[in-house]
Amino acid sequence: MNREAVRTRYTDALTGLAGNITRVYGYDHPVLIEGGSYPGIWLECGPLEGLVYGRVDPAIARANHDVFFHHQRADGYLPCYVWRERLGTAQIQMVVPIAATALETADLLQDEAFLANAYQACARWDDWLCRNRDTRGTGLCELFCQFDSGHDGSPRHEGLPEECPDGDAAICPDAGRLPYLAPDLSASVYGGRVALAGMAERLGMADETRSWQDKAETTRRLILQHCYDPDDECFYDVDADGRFVRIRGDVLTRVFGEHVVDQALFDRIYERHIKDPAAFWTPYPLPSIAANDPAFVHQLPRNSWGGASQALTALRAPRWFAHYGKSDDLRHLMARWVEAIVRAPAFMQQMSPWTGEFSTSAGYSPSMCVLIDFAERLGLAGQGASC
Repeated sequence: MNREAVRTRYTDALTGLAGNITRVYGYDHPVLIEGGSYPGIWLECGPLEGLVYGRVDPAIARANHDVFFHHQRADGYLPCYVWRERLGTAQIQMVVPIAATALETADLLQDEAFLANAYQACARWDDWLCRNRDTRGTGLCELFCQFDSGHDGSPRHEGLPEECPDGDAAICPDAGRLPYLAPDLSASVYGGRVALAGMAERLGMADETRSWQDKAETTRRLILQHCYDPDDECFYDVDADGRFVRIRGDVLTRVFGEHVVDQALFDRIYERHIKDPAAFWTPYPLPSIAANDPAFVHQLPRNSWGGASQALTALRAPRWFAHYGKSDDLRHLMARWVEAIVRAPAFMQQMSPWTGEFSTSAGYSPSMCVLIDFAERLGLAGQGASC
């Protein structure tokens, strides 16, 4: 890998990210938006991107969380996105729990007031999810529409509406076999509760700490009980008829991201699925659908979670690879992504898992965040970097 080319691209990424900092609807402070064709900030990814960029500008880490807390409704709902001219309320669209990134941001800022505000906001969000996204009474978080998971164009959601009716994320559409019990959304709830326990502990609230720990463990157990198939060693959505939606996708990585499974179970799933070069360990990991799954979309259309390797999945990878003792594999993944991004004509959203050729939405902040994060982790960002 050409170190000088990486350093040049690293500088380009910092410049591009600075150019994607702007104001959005109803909020007085600038935030880091998604960029490219995406004119705002999304709950599933904006807080994590702000946290990564927070190494450069901690104020952006704060703002990329506070913008959602600022717009939180009285009933606890957090907007799924904040664009330049409006809020989104038609889905929940969560992946990395905002409570988890808020806790890390509080550490970065060393700000007790931010921590206390984040704790109250995230607790109210958890309450909204309990009241509105557990209609089947299982204790898990339900998926009502495609955009809930941010999996645009995924065969996982074939035949489902993109959004909830009337722009209301509390209304389940009368379509397909909805609602689904969703392992990734439930994992986000679990991770959020783990983080809420950590917040409560730091705020000196012992009873609330224990309560969040108990709730988190219950959620973890229910994910394994309802959404895990031990024969396939895979996590799946469960439709309203109690049947698995058997599509092997990057839902697995989202469950891993919140550390839902123990080491022994992780090792079995990882070796069978993630490290299989015919499935997820392609030349440019990790495709959004296993490459050998019949549902894989080989055309790799724009903005498709039907097969392409997505920058957002890569950006989340450090949250779980090292936790499960896979630092060498993480290093390989990061090197492949850096190589592909340096070679690409622009910072774009997704790439072919076989060729590393990028497409979709030049000026895309997550791809820039991947480059700066991975280059720093690989020691390729500074003058003394080595390959």
